[in-house]
Amino acid sequence: MRPTWDEYYMQVAEVVKTRSTCLRRQVGAVIVKDKRLLTTGYNGAPSGIKHCSEVGCLRDELCIPSGQRHELCRGTHAEQNAIIQAACHGIEIKNSVIYVTAQPCVLCAKMLINARIVRIVYKGDYPDELAKELLNEAGVVMEQLELRIESR
Repeated sequence: MRPTWDEYYMQVAEVVKTRSTCLRRQVGAVIVKDKRLLTTGYNGAPSGIKHCSEVGCLRDELCIPSGQRHELCRGTHAEQNAIIQAACHGIEIKNSVIYVTAQPCVLCAKMLINARIVRIVYKGDYPDELAKELLNEAGVVMEQLELRIESR
């Protein structure tokens, strides 16, 4: 069965996340406008910095629970990297949609709001209620996508 556009772009995000070097959670993101893929991003250390897969997870070492103290991490989030790629290459993402394999955290939510992303389609949950509250207040549409399982 042919996938819907949402399913298609989420499948692309799933492939993008395979590049992640995070030891805790691999996340992929794609930004789309008018059914055209603009940028991709996955979570991992910034360019030129050793990956967590090489040096270990700072968050694990400090026993930081998921959804807290985002600043104590070597990695840049998938959504952040997708936005950064747009900026580096002069790609306008205003009024676009982002597909993410996990619900954005509050830091990414604020960036997505300011980048004027109008819709977020995400797959997995993330323990960050403030992110949902801010996105709702900003009028950003959030939709959790469940992929159809094709039976053969």
